[in-house]
Amino acid sequence: MPRLKKVCKLCERRIPKVDYKDEHLLSRFITDRGKILPRRATGSCARHQRQIALAIKRARYLALLPYIRDYH
Repeated sequence: MPRLKKVCKLCERRIPKVDYKDEHLLSRFITDRGKILPRRATGSCARHQRQIALAIKRARYLALLPYIRDYH
């Protein structure tokens, strides 16, 4: 049985550029521990995955997103 190819959600919504200030969007692409999810898990295209990673790193630097989550 062939697997269905994942479609990039950002391409479907026609989002040209990922903004680091959009915390709600970026939080969908990080794990509960705060790690960036890989392309194979999110289904993002290469272009958007690079933008997501850069936006998450910028948001972390500006303290909009945490580097790690609490373990407690």
